Amino acid sequence: MNYQKQQERATQFRQLHHDAPLLVLPNVWDAASARIIEQAGFPAIATTSSGVATALGYSDGQHISRGMLIEALARITRVVDCPVTADIEAGYGNSIDEVLQTVKAVIETGVVGINIEDSLKHQENTLADITYQVELIQALRELANSLGVPFVINARVDVFLLAIGEPESRFEHAVQRANAYLQAGADCVYPIGFLERSTIADLVGAIDGPINILGSSPDLPLPVLAQLGVARVSLAGRLMLSILGHMRTIARELLEHGTYESLHAEALSGTEFKTLFS
Repeated sequence: MNYQKQQERATQFRQLHHDAPLLVLPNVWDAASARIIEQAGFPAIATTSSGVATALGYSDGQHISRGMLIEALARITRVVDCPVTADIEAGYGNSIDEVLQTVKAVIETGVVGINIEDSLKHQENTLADITYQVELIQALRELANSLGVPFVINARVDVFLLAIGEPESRFEHAVQRANAYLQAGADCVYPIGFLERSTIADLVGAIDGPINILGSSPDLPLPVLAQLGVARVSLAGRLMLSILGHMRTIARELLEHGTYESLHAEALSGTEFKTLFS
């Protein structure tokens, strides 16, 4: 691994959270999808945990092993030149030390950032204690500093996603967690969920750092999110859902009509396919 190049990519990726235009990350799941996004002109690449798991034949939720995750990330970083950030869910560990082992292995693949969520995999619809999550983020920052990599930590806040508490309490709860995570060393926070425009605007005003928002709502196109002050937009598994939906359309057309119109729509040329990894 070229640590100097990794340091440069990490610095570049961190700066993308502060510069215009809005940082947009159509999340990928393997080497081929990563190359397509890079070739399209995006300055950085993010993975989707659901997409990586699905591509390997598993459901989302840390049902793949840590080793399988690391192998998937290494395949992606091998074929792209832009910064890569990885969705590592809750960190593949039951303690801070175990999560640190995961993240050290992730860094060794050449990845320069992570998503780390604050929900518990072994308890449905439950968040980690805020004190634990703060200690975890502090430890992750110390690890990155010790390795000399300005690693970008995107701390997910799952209050809205899991509908924690009464509806009227969720905003303040999410803000409390987000600001605590930023103070602990996170570079960006991700209050994940399909949020209304007014809620996003209020979050931007109340959170003391860059905010990542889940995109794809027709009512909130990228220019609107940029105007609201959002720093980063992720698509999570939506890109893979779209691709798989298109595959289903092709399959149904072949089976029901015996025609190829959907198959050829938006397809890569033979030359583009052959040179995907050139």
